[in-house]
Order: sequence, then C-alpha cells, then structure tokens
Amino acid sequence: MTEFSPAPNIAPNLAPDFVADPAALRQYRGFIFDCDGVLIDSLVANTAYYNSFREHFGLPPMRVEDQMFTHTQNVFDSLRRIIPPELYDAAMAHRRHVDYRKILPYLRREPGVRRLLTWLKSAPFALGVNTNRTDTTDMVFAAVDLEGFFDPIMTAGIAPKPKPDPAGMHAILDAWGLKPDEVVFIGDSDVDEMTARNSGVPFWAYKNPELAAELHVPDFALLLEALKRAWPEIPGAVQGT
Repeated sequence: MTEFSPAPNIAPNLAPDFVADPAALRQYRGFIFDCDGVLIDSLVANTAYYNSFREHFGLPPMRVEDQMFTHTQNVFDSLRRIIPPELYDAAMAHRRHVDYRKILPYLRREPGVRRLLTWLKSAPFALGVNTNRTDTTDMVFAAVDLEGFFDPIMTAGIAPKPKPDPAGMHAILDAWGLKPDEVVFIGDSDVDEMTARNSGVPFWAYKNPELAAELHVPDFALLLEALKRAWPEIPGAVQGT
C-alpha cells in the first residue's frame, strides 16, 4: 500500500475539508471507533442508567455536568462521582441487579454508521472498538444491529486500564499487526482525544469541533463519500443506515 504523510494537526476551532485530500486517507488500514456518542447515541440511555442508581439511594437526578461525565467515563469512576463515598460499595453491589435490558430502548444508532461500516468491512479494512463500557457492549451492539463488524472490541472490563490509558489501543494494534500511523481513532470526547495522543494514533473528532484532531467528521454520510473517493477501486456493498 502506498504510504502518505499524516494529515497535519488541525486547530480545534476549524472544520477541515477532509473530502479534498483523498490521498491522505489512503494511508489508513484500520479504523477504531469509540462507542458512545460515535457508533450510538446513548446520552439519554446513560443518563437513565446512572439516575437509576441515584434514585435507588434516594438522591436527586444527576446534574448536567455529571451526565456528561458519566457519558464518557467508565462505570467505576462514574459511580464514584455520582454516589457518596460511603455508598460506593453498596452501589457496586446494586449494579449486579440492574437490568440493563430496560435501558436498551433509549439507545439509537448514529445516522449513517451502518452504511459506513458495511462499506469498510467489505473493502476490507480492520475495524475495532475502544470503549470505556465494561460488560454491556455486546448487548448494546445487538440492540442497534451492529453485531459482527468489530474485532477486537476493547472494553474497560478487558483492557488493563480504561481510556485515556493507551493499553486498549495498543492491544488492538497488536491484534492487527499494524503501526499507530496506519490506523485512525474516531471519538467524540476529550477522553478519546487523550487516548489517541497517548497511543500515537491519529484522531478524528466526531461531531465535536472543540477537540484537537486531524479531521473533524460532521456526519458519517460525508465520511463515507470521502472514503469512497479515496478508494475508487473499491465498490463495496452499502447497506442499512
């Protein structure tokens, strides 16, 4: 595969025209996705989940800043933030009894993501996930019809340390036998930005122009068209939304 220099770092307040440079896109052989806020719209679901803990212990609903924190962090740090320290162990015990299936109806697949993944998978590119979810990822992907696209799926329950530690990213690179500059990490939070930086992997910010990234992706339909222009020799089946 022809190698190209990485795209220059873009200031976080700019919206780069990523469709204008298909040559730069051709350096990538693998795509790693964050889960929440990228593959799925789960803010409402996560808020409902963590508010169920607050309700269980007689506490009011989370503040907006706590909603945003729990949306990007692992369950252990999230519960430490929203539950008083003296109740943390009880919260962890209660977690075993929470039926996450009641949360699934709140989840929504991000528009255009299945069409993008279908094309990438048929190309074929390596596709993986690096998420701070622990033990609900498979259930979530089944609920939104995203099973079978990703290998490996690195969660906070599998990686030695959760994001932004680079251990999960390094595990994916090792599994694929690829170098950091041969893949890209697509995320939506400062945790994802730091994870990419800590692992030396190029970062694309999804729907968040405040992040420092090589590319800012406004939606998956535009990204798919840009990738198809970069690889015109790949027809690729496109299915779903």
